[in-house]
Amino acid sequence: MSMLQQACMHPRSPCLSRARYNAEMHEADLLAEELEDLEEQNHSSKKGGKTSRQAKGTTVTEEDEVTNDDDLVTINVSGTNFVTTYTSLNQFPATLLGNPERRNKYWSDKLDAFYFNKHRPCFDSILHYYQTGKEAPPLNVDPDVYAKEKEFFGIKKERELAVYIPDGDSTSGVDCIQSCRMKIHNFLQDPRSSKVAAVWHGFDIAFICVSIAFLIFESEPKFKQQFTDKNATYFWYLFIVNCVIMGFFTFDFTIRLLTWPRPIDFWKNFFNVLDFLSILPFYVGLMANGVGNGGEDSMDNKQAYVVLRVCRIFRIVRIFKFIRHSRDLLIIMKAVSNAKRELILLVCLLFIFVITFGSIMYYIESAYNKDFDSIMQSCWWVIVTITTVGYGDMYPQSAGGKLFGGFVLTLGIVFLALPMTIIVSKFSFVYEREKM
Repeated sequence: MSMLQQACMHPRSPCLSRARYNAEMHEADLLAEELEDLEEQNHSSKKGGKTSRQAKGTTVTEEDEVTNDDDLVTINVSGTNFVTTYTSLNQFPATLLGNPERRNKYWSDKLDAFYFNKHRPCFDSILHYYQTGKEAPPLNVDPDVYAKEKEFFGIKKERELAVYIPDGDSTSGVDCIQSCRMKIHNFLQDPRSSKVAAVWHGFDIAFICVSIAFLIFESEPKFKQQFTDKNATYFWYLFIVNCVIMGFFTFDFTIRLLTWPRPIDFWKNFFNVLDFLSILPFYVGLMANGVGNGGEDSMDNKQAYVVLRVCRIFRIVRIFKFIRHSRDLLIIMKAVSNAKRELILLVCLLFIFVITFGSIMYYIESAYNKDFDSIMQSCWWVIVTITTVGYGDMYPQSAGGKLFGGFVLTLGIVFLALPMTIIVSKFSFVYEREKM
């Protein structure tokens, strides 16, 4: 071995240090390239569900795509994250989120999610469409705003045909029929869907008002004969107007039933049940009395008379048809529904309070006052007292009864105020949240 070779192999030799340096730099470059490949693979898989083999230029089988579709995907809408799966998005390829090429344009490396500067409350309904295939328009959002959001995400032309069309029956003729059903359903449900729909809903509101006016004036002694006696001057005019109103309600109810997305779910809707109960008394009355009959006083069948009187009670529910046409009333109903646990708590506390103090008041006052002759009568007095109504129809007369009555009145106000505060707080929170 020459002296030059020995010098290069020395541990402190500059030749050996340079060789080690070059080897270490080469390893570092290889490691950096591997890390870049891994980042590209992860980035492409998040954007379009691509695999690492796609990043390297290889072909991915259909089985691999199905597996990757099950990966969770995060969608950020104006700062709020929504998490779903690629499977839910890809089942609607004609929409923005269902098309990988179109949705990849909105990928944000900083947020590690797809970012959209859009209306957040509307996106709850947009995501519900991708998950279920059915539209659920938000109650507290302007329909025009929701329509623009649907148009942006490409859902405007998407139809819920999967809900209507049976398996293996997706012919063009069936598609046309189901599309017409959907248009009619939207026409009846959304007054802002068209000008004709607004006019239709206007007639509905007007007929509701006239029907309620009939219900009120029919009970007045001055006008009762005009509604019940067929020989009266205006009986037939009022009868024809009533038939027109009930015919409109019946036609509207029938069309809703025939065009409802899932007929089996039609009766699960609260307002559909109200519509049925509002028209039921009219047809029961026709069967009981006969068309143009002289009314209740001329009925021979007492049993039919009782049935008619009971069914006429349901005419009162017509006033609740107004709720369908008011967004604020719908929000209030939803807020009350969300506070049902607190309402049940209030009823339970009231029941315990009334039974307890009603029983005590009975044993204190029954010997001195004939008005408190049972615990039920005493409970009635407790309800009137703690609600600060004070009819004055019955009151304690003994000294012990008056002292206990003052105690019940004072304690009752506090007793009702405690759960009422919780109910009002919960109601206000839900109401404001729904209006946002």
